[in-house]
Amino acid sequence: MESAETKKKSRLGDVLKFAIFFGVGLFFIYWFLIKLEPEQKRAIWDSFTQANYWWVLVAVLMGIASHLTRAARWQLLYKSMGYKTSLFHVFGSVVISYMANLAFPRLGEVMRCVTMRTSEKIPLEKSIGTVATERIVDVISFALIVLVGMIFLFGDAKDWLYDTLSSKFDSLPSLWMLIGVAVLGLALLFVGYKLFWTKLLRFNLFRRLNTFAKGCVDGVKSILFLNTADVILFVVYSLVTYALYMLSGYIICLAFSESAGLPLVVAFVIYLFGTVGMTFSQGGIGVYPVLIQMALSIYGVSAAVGTAAGWLLWGSQQIVVIVIGLMFLVYFSFKKKQLKA
Repeated sequence: MESAETKKKSRLGDVLKFAIFFGVGLFFIYWFLIKLEPEQKRAIWDSFTQANYWWVLVAVLMGIASHLTRAARWQLLYKSMGYKTSLFHVFGSVVISYMANLAFPRLGEVMRCVTMRTSEKIPLEKSIGTVATERIVDVISFALIVLVGMIFLFGDAKDWLYDTLSSKFDSLPSLWMLIGVAVLGLALLFVGYKLFWTKLLRFNLFRRLNTFAKGCVDGVKSILFLNTADVILFVVYSLVTYALYMLSGYIICLAFSESAGLPLVVAFVIYLFGTVGMTFSQGGIGVYPVLIQMALSIYGVSAAVGTAAGWLLWGSQQIVVIVIGLMFLVYFSFKKKQLKA
């Protein structure tokens, strides 16, 4: 049994974790705001005060719903490996991962796997494999969304996206060079595996690594063992999740009179720009709102309203993630202590 002093230290550690997560987010917001000119701050503040916050509430609810459908999708991968999981626990793990990513890049991927081990007793390596599968699906899906945008989007948004991607790819190695390096690397790994891995397995450390790697591979392969009904559900959950992401951005536009009349295609453009912003900094801190402002400027929305919309969209979602994430962090902490007891 844990002593009273040990329990007190554990609670203090939890409080410090909360303070770190919350403090880092506030620091980056403050760092962005101090760079604005007084006139810019005043214009942005006026936009905030004139916004219809009922639409902001709708966007927040859509964001929560997207986390729920993502959790339901992740639950299907566990099901294919024979694990019966609680949607409540899976949803909590997803929200905690978003919260953790605000503080440190990729910390969330580890946290969601750890919480699933705590709450559902699922081996860490299995969860890591399913997370890798989700990431692969998300990357492929985003590539398809960009492709659709390049084909069907017209006007300034298409030109901006094409010019940006072209400038990025011009500075990268050729596609065939990347393929050649990848094939060579895989060949070297295969030869090394055949020649040396059997001998290395004589050591306990490498046996553990081998077991861990096999668990990760099982997690990655989980999508291959979905039955027909679950494959359909997986696709539906994915489409609903992406649709909710896009619609929440469009709903924020309805909160401002200047952007309320924009066409529905703006939701698509905001999603593309926002996803790029999320990849440039952990949680999109400081970058996401700027890119949303740039996206709306393509359609003639003023910088003040665009910036306010970007901050409302990003800020409202992150506040929800922090609040719900902290609640689940407390819940999982108590859950862990109960399991130990």
